[in-house]
Amino acid sequence: MGRDGHPVVRPMQERHEGRGGLLAPRGWPDWGIWHWLERRRDLCPHKTAIVDGARRVSYGELHARVAAVAGGLRGLGIQRGDRVAILSLNRLEYVELLFAAARLGAMLVPLNWRLTPPELAFQVRDSGPRVLVVDPALADLAAALRREPEGRAVEQVVVLPAVSGADAAALPGVPYETLRVAEPVAPEGTSGDPLLLLYTSGTTGRPKGAVLVQATQFWNSVNIGTALSLVADDVTLNVLPMFHSGGLGLLTLPSLHLGATAVLLPRFDPAAVVRALVEERVTAMFAVPAIYQALLEDEGFRRLDLRRVRFSCGGAPCPLRVIEAFRERGVLFQQGYGLTETAPTLTLIPAADAFRKAGSVGKAALHAELRVVDEEGRDVPPGVVGEVWARGPNLFAGYWDRPEATREVFVDGWFRTGDLGRLDEEGFLYIVDRRKDMIISGGENIYPAEVEAVLYRHPAILDAAVIPAPHPRWGEVPLAVVVLRPGHTLTAEELFTFCAPHLARYKIPRSLVVVDELPRNAAGKVLKRVLRERFAAG
Repeated sequence: MGRDGHPVVRPMQERHEGRGGLLAPRGWPDWGIWHWLERRRDLCPHKTAIVDGARRVSYGELHARVAAVAGGLRGLGIQRGDRVAILSLNRLEYVELLFAAARLGAMLVPLNWRLTPPELAFQVRDSGPRVLVVDPALADLAAALRREPEGRAVEQVVVLPAVSGADAAALPGVPYETLRVAEPVAPEGTSGDPLLLLYTSGTTGRPKGAVLVQATQFWNSVNIGTALSLVADDVTLNVLPMFHSGGLGLLTLPSLHLGATAVLLPRFDPAAVVRALVEERVTAMFAVPAIYQALLEDEGFRRLDLRRVRFSCGGAPCPLRVIEAFRERGVLFQQGYGLTETAPTLTLIPAADAFRKAGSVGKAALHAELRVVDEEGRDVPPGVVGEVWARGPNLFAGYWDRPEATREVFVDGWFRTGDLGRLDEEGFLYIVDRRKDMIISGGENIYPAEVEAVLYRHPAILDAAVIPAPHPRWGEVPLAVVVLRPGHTLTAEELFTFCAPHLARYKIPRSLVVVDELPRNAAGKVLKRVLRERFAAG
C-alpha cells in the first residue's frame, strides 16, 4: 500500500489469509460500513444511536448528518484514498467523520491528544492528511502542532463546534457546521477500502501506522458482539479514547452495527462514569485494567448495584484482585485480548468461564484463529510459553508505507503478535508478557507480568511494573517500580519477604523504586521503555 492510500490488489489466496478486503462471491454488493447506517435509518430511524452529553442523536439523524458531512469533505477536495486527520476528545462528530470517510472511501487518521506536538507532527508527516479536524477543547495543542513544520503542511483545518465553556478558544479554520449542511454525496467506499490509519501504542519506540480496511470493523463487530452477547437493546458506555482501536471497536462501532445505543464520554472520569451508568442504564462497558482499578477506588462506584452491567477488560494484564472484586459483587467481568492490528478483538473469555478461568483471556473469537508457537513457528504443547500468532478477516492490511515491517510480522498469513502466552489443557489462552519485556537473568527467563501479579497482592501496592536492571553476575535482575496506596510505606527487604513464598528467588525484585504514577499509553499499557530509560541504568 502506497501513500496514495489505495489498497494493493492481491491474489485471492493471499486475501483469504487476512491481509485486507472482504472476499465475496462475484455479483454481491461490496458495501462498506456506511451501509450500516443506511439500513438502520430504515429499520429503527427514531431509536437513539448516540448519547454525547446533552446531545442525543437517532439513527435517522445520524445517517443524514453523515451523508452531509461526506458531502462537505468532498467539497474540501477529499477523494477516495485521501486521509483526514482528527485531533479530538470523544464526541459525536468523531463518529460522523469516521462514517463519512467510509462513505467516500477515504481514511480517518485519529491523532493521540496525549502526545507532544513533535510526536503528533511525526504522525502528520507520516500519514500525509489533506485535512485536519480539531476539537476546540484541544486548541492549545492544535496551535502548537500547527507551529511544527510538518503540522503546517496540512492543506486545511476544520474546527469542531464548542460543546462547553472550556472550548471557547478561537481557532482559525473552516467551521464544521458548514460541512454538516453540505449536499450529501452518494456512497463510494467498499469493504476493501482502507478506513483507519491507527498508530500503534509505541511502547518500544516510534509508532507505526496500522491500516484497517472497512471490512475489519464488520468482523470485529461480529467477534466482540457474539463474545459479549450484544443486542439491539443494549446501552454501551465508551470511555476509551477514540484515537485508539479500543475506543472505536470496543464498543462504539459494534453498538451502531447492532442497532444498540452508544454512550460517549469525552474522557475517563470516575464521577462521569458513575452518572452515566445510572442515568443511561448502561448494560455493557469495556475498559482497560487501569480504569477499573480507579473505579474500584471510587466510593460512588463501589455503592452502585451493577448486576445488570456486563463488564469486560483488555489492553493490558488485569490484576486478579480486580477480577475478584467484581466476582465478590456478583457482577460479570470478562477478560479479553487484542491488538490494534486485530481491529482489535482477538479473544474474550466466555461468560460461563470468566471466574473459573480467572487470569485467562479466553479463546479465539468466532471469526479468528490463534496459535502459540516456538522460535521455529511450531505449535507448542499446553503449558509451554511461546509467541501468540493470529489469523482471520479482522487482521490489518499492513503498516503504512512500511513494507519491510509488514513482511516481518506475517508468516504464511499468520500475524506474529510479539506477545508471549501459553494455552492450558482446555485451550484457554494466558498472556505471559511482551517478548521484548522478558528479562533473562543468569540464563533464566523471567516474565514481568508474572512478578507483577504477585506484587499486586501486596496491600501497600496500588500499581506496579517490573523492568530489568543490570547486574554484574546475572546480566540483569528484576527491578520493581511501584505506586503505593496513600499512607503506606514499603522497603525492598519487606517486598522480598512478601514475594518469597510465591516466586522463585531469581524472579523476586532485588530493588524497589516508589513513584507517584506509572507512565501509560492510551491502551493502558505501562510504558516500560520510559521506565527503563529513567531507572534501569541505575
